[in-house]
Amino acid sequence: MTLLIFLCLVSLSFLIYFFQVLALRKKLKERNFSINLPAISIIKPLKGLDDNLFDNLESFCLQDYPEYEIILSLENQNDPAYRVAEKIRNKYSDKVKIVIDNSSKALNPKVRNMVTAYRISKYDYFLISDSNVFVDSDYLRKTVSSMTEEVGLVTNLIVGTRGKSIGAILENLQLNSFIILSVCLLDKFLKMPCSIGKSMLMRKKDFEDIGGFGAISDVLAEDYQIGRLIHEKGKKVVLSNYLIKNINEYWTIKRFLNRHTRWAKIRWKIGGVKYFTEPLVNPIFVSFFISILSGISSLSAILFLSSVSFKIMLDLLVIKMLKQKVGLEIMLIPLKDLINGIIWFVPFFTSKVNWRGNKYVISKNTVLALAHENSFMRNYLKLKTIFSH
Repeated sequence: MTLLIFLCLVSLSFLIYFFQVLALRKKLKERNFSINLPAISIIKPLKGLDDNLFDNLESFCLQDYPEYEIILSLENQNDPAYRVAEKIRNKYSDKVKIVIDNSSKALNPKVRNMVTAYRISKYDYFLISDSNVFVDSDYLRKTVSSMTEEVGLVTNLIVGTRGKSIGAILENLQLNSFIILSVCLLDKFLKMPCSIGKSMLMRKKDFEDIGGFGAISDVLAEDYQIGRLIHEKGKKVVLSNYLIKNINEYWTIKRFLNRHTRWAKIRWKIGGVKYFTEPLVNPIFVSFFISILSGISSLSAILFLSSVSFKIMLDLLVIKMLKQKVGLEIMLIPLKDLINGIIWFVPFFTSKVNWRGNKYVISKNTVLALAHENSFMRNYLKLKTIFSH
């Protein structure tokens, strides 16, 4: 009986994985033909020295695109990213501006860092782009090709690349399997709008119709909130199949754990009961967990190792589909999946997150409150977010 349960759950897990891979394959085959090339304001909030920061920023200055501006926004000149931003501005003074402002009261630090940059941006289309992404020269053209009249938001698939430390390799393996596959499954088969904060192209009119920054200032998952609100307004949220590179080179394991416990808490606060289905897309953890519950034996060990081998082969297939280089780092896939299986439990024990040097408590739909605030203030912020919509 235990063996039958084991085989059913692991088989179900791999079946879901198969549909995820199929969704990715379908997404990568999509083609867009729009030839409209509107002027675009690119807003890049900076905080600290991301891996490859100068080259990341420079890649946006080298776009094969007729008219655009880049606004680098920081909260103060003491941020180590400021010197890099200055070098970029000096080299590309015709395209790049720097904005320094910390007057916004938004709890979300990324949002807080963009308000003034948005206010001074001069074009009707704007693109929010994280500082840790690198793009090729056709990025703007390919992304804009998905923006039609009925579309309110275009976002992009991301791939992790250039990992040199164990933490960075684990991060890239996670981005190039669980994250990208889950997003494609939601988009292609479940028809759920997906918005990825590393690249979001919008019209200012559509953004302001949903409340602008006031609607996202006190939530942690501002990208999800933007996508949800635009979708509710009757506009499409399009996931472009143009891959942008998330450069992760020298991450510590602690940083990897911090990001994915934070993301797990976000998914729990957004998905609710749907979150309980998430372990089913982690066949290695499912097989390990059942093996422990059923008692360690030679049979359970064989089944677990078979699951590990099959999962590695499938992940290898996905990485090749994404045209990423592979090496011995694929042997860390079982470790990555087991760690993420354990991380899955964390949101049930704590709602606190630490992000960009700020400590928060998050509630439903990732509404934020500073960790030291009392319950009255947290309830006030929840009501503020609800009524701002």
